Amino acid sequence: MAQKTPITVAYGDGIGPEIMEASLFILQEAGAQLDIEVIEIGEKVYLRGNSAGIEDSAWESLRRTRVFYKAPITTPQGGGFKSLNVTTRKTLGLYANVRPCVAYDPFVATKHPGMDVVVVRENEEDVYGGIEHRQTTDVYQCLKLITRPGTEKIVRYAFEYARAHNRKKVTCFTKDNILKMTDGLFHKIFDEIAKEYPDLENEHWIVDIGCAKLADTPEAFDVIVMPNLYGDILSDMAAQIAGSIGLAPSANIGDHAAMFEAIHGSAPRRAGQNLANPSGLLLAGVMMLVHIGQGDVAERVHNAWLRTIEDGIHTYDIYDERVSKQKVGTREFAQAVVARLGQKPEKLKPVSYQAARSDAFQSRVSPRPATKKTLVGVDVFLEWTGGTPDDLGAALQRVNGDGLELTMITNRGTKVWPHGQPETFCVDHWRCRFQPPGDPNREVTHQQIIALLQRVHDAGFDFIKTENLCNFDGQPGYSLGQGQ
Repeated sequence: MAQKTPITVAYGDGIGPEIMEASLFILQEAGAQLDIEVIEIGEKVYLRGNSAGIEDSAWESLRRTRVFYKAPITTPQGGGFKSLNVTTRKTLGLYANVRPCVAYDPFVATKHPGMDVVVVRENEEDVYGGIEHRQTTDVYQCLKLITRPGTEKIVRYAFEYARAHNRKKVTCFTKDNILKMTDGLFHKIFDEIAKEYPDLENEHWIVDIGCAKLADTPEAFDVIVMPNLYGDILSDMAAQIAGSIGLAPSANIGDHAAMFEAIHGSAPRRAGQNLANPSGLLLAGVMMLVHIGQGDVAERVHNAWLRTIEDGIHTYDIYDERVSKQKVGTREFAQAVVARLGQKPEKLKPVSYQAARSDAFQSRVSPRPATKKTLVGVDVFLEWTGGTPDDLGAALQRVNGDGLELTMITNRGTKVWPHGQPETFCVDHWRCRFQPPGDPNREVTHQQIIALLQRVHDAGFDFIKTENLCNFDGQPGYSLGQGQ
């Protein structure tokens, strides 16, 4: 008998225990060689006073097995509770979120019978760093962080996944026509890495029109890679238009560990009623088996599941009297899949994992390029309600000196001084840019900035944040104001 692979299992909350029991029953009946360690996470742990929803002993299990099979959990409503999914992904370095979105026409209702798209979502960066501040009475801020190493890892993973799974094309979605530096970096690195994979097609879409195209013509796409927020939203949308978000699995892959889960939630209203569809979690289990090198078992399970769907054995959420033959509960669905182990679908396309490579690709980051960084100014953010932009500009010009002078004021990113437009609506949050007079590329010192802030304070202004303006190899590392 093959050696068993250690995995950590969490039964979760709501419908979690029912669908995990059903999924493990199918996997083990199919011959999966699993050495299971069970941990408790989620609502009960939160309510014991642990705001992270996971105990230290659970982390020890995850570090030991490096494979996490997780049912949905419930996060209590109210402040102070962290998202366990985000915590787990970032703590374990699970940088790649992989979500296949497949149509099963005509057995599951869909408007897109040929849909077979995989969304590869960056998992650790973007606004999901959760770095937020209330800066003024009116204004709240969330920082969007995109890094070169993080982007390289996710983009290269998308191409490696496409190659390993015999996909033909990788598409990148960003909003770099507006977010020219952050999303611009993501797009630039995508183009760089695409050159390393001449056997695969590549393309880029602006995310809004790309989303519209995905909703209308998903067969135009194959593998799509995108930053965290876009990937979170679009993968749910893609799963739903394929047929049902309840059928969609998710893999979270890192260099040292992986987590497999359904993308849907814990649905506490359906708990304990033997109603829930275990398919999303089961197909996540299939992805797990491929990841740990048990592709033969993954193939048996997936094909048996396809045959069950094809035979019209459906849970309530996808039951349609026009195509379904029997409405079954969670346990009965699992039994139906087990009864079909060894069979393949006749109308749906059978899957094959016999030659599949593990999805545990080792990420690779290019050497960090040497750059010359030069400090050339500072943006000083103020909370101020004392009048018009011209009033603010006149007052701030009095703090000019020591090699720094006011060159621009923006409000919510739009230039309002000098030569602003009277129609621009302003709030109490102002970005005030100070640079050397006559030459915005002249180097300044931290001491000059500190002295400027002292003058701003002495003039009675409330500065709430500063951002240094730097050039990198002579190129500005900061955005201009809209309208400048």
